Amino acid sequence: MIAAPARRPVRSDEVLARLLTLHPKLIDLSLHRVLRLLGRLGDPHKKLPPVVHVAGTNGKGSTVAYLRAAIEASGRRCHVYTSPHLVRFHERIRLAGKTIGEDALVDALEECERVNAGEPITFFEITTCAAFLCFARVPADAVLLETGMGGRLDTTNVIDRPAVTAITPISMDHMDHLGDTLAKIAAEKAGIFKPGAPAVLAPQPRDAEAVLEARATALHAPLYRAGIEWRCRTTGKGMRYDGRRFAFDLPRPALFGAHQVINAGAAIACLEMLEAIPVSEADIRRAMTTVEWPARLQRLRRGPLVEMLPPGWELWLDGGHNAGCGEVLAEVAKGWRDRPLHLVYGMLNTKEPKGFLQPLAPLVTGLQAVDIPGAQATVSAEQSAANARACGIAAAPAVDVAAAIRAIVAAGQGPARVLICGSLYLAGVVLSEND
Repeated sequence: MIAAPARRPVRSDEVLARLLTLHPKLIDLSLHRVLRLLGRLGDPHKKLPPVVHVAGTNGKGSTVAYLRAAIEASGRRCHVYTSPHLVRFHERIRLAGKTIGEDALVDALEECERVNAGEPITFFEITTCAAFLCFARVPADAVLLETGMGGRLDTTNVIDRPAVTAITPISMDHMDHLGDTLAKIAAEKAGIFKPGAPAVLAPQPRDAEAVLEARATALHAPLYRAGIEWRCRTTGKGMRYDGRRFAFDLPRPALFGAHQVINAGAAIACLEMLEAIPVSEADIRRAMTTVEWPARLQRLRRGPLVEMLPPGWELWLDGGHNAGCGEVLAEVAKGWRDRPLHLVYGMLNTKEPKGFLQPLAPLVTGLQAVDIPGAQATVSAEQSAANARACGIAAAPAVDVAAAIRAIVAAGQGPARVLICGSLYLAGVVLSEND
């Protein structure tokens, strides 16, 4: 008798590919599909430990990273949900302090797929349901939940009673889905506010802040605002935080850039409001030095791309892709006047290149534009170069990141800094290929 061949284990990539086919659109903002599936799964989103729900345009992921570092420094465990991933989907889901394993991910995805029974649902919706399923079944002390897009109709906005909500700095992004003004975008982000749940606000543009404050007030959500109830600023040796409960000097955050003081401050403000999980000054101090969040002004120090550079050169990576990110990078670049700055740049066609590139234009020596490999929505290298030239930046297309770096080095204007930027998807490709 011939034995049947062993069944090949299902890979998460295969399941994820199937889930992409369940809805004709990648983005279709609504809550009815996710609530339907969660109901069939037994409402796992109602069986979670205290939730900190974070929305905003820039700094959401960094703020969550500081929160995680502080909570884990206190000896507690937290679940974390972020998006998008850089290299592997598994990065989006952390279970009780560890990136979800392959078997656990496949089991959760297949259970959601089976229970959904082929009904229309977007990829983000069904994978978010899988995350909630895992969070409800594995013990932890908190859930750190980052919105995908917006807030009011974001798939994550099914938590009726979050412990804390937070809005990081808002700028123009996803205008086709969220609105064409800061006030409209802020109104969507404010959709995560819930009655009685403290609402932490990072520094905001005036138009956005007015909308956020009005919504929180209408819901009787206690406001905890940067510059009013709490303050965080850079000092000569690090940073200073002053709030209702905490007041102390801290080391400079391990994540690079002055904007990270804002993100760290927002996280500390959330911790002040998170009464269920007390953390100490020592926990927060440790978090400032141990926090990790790749592709946010990350200096690459090893790998084949770094080895292409002559001695004395630096290679940096950032996934920012909107006007606010361009302004942040420009502030960093003002402190990099000691050597020329070259960009390797790629962007998706869902983003607005002018707002990102214009703040950088006076500070950049040149730009090499690339396609984003594997991204159907990539702007072509030729068009990206044209967009840069329209902003006053000397630019040329390159076939890939390695070719772009070779062209920059060949120009002989070193030692210099090279910053790869314009897209988290491009950043993910770089991290994968430079490993």
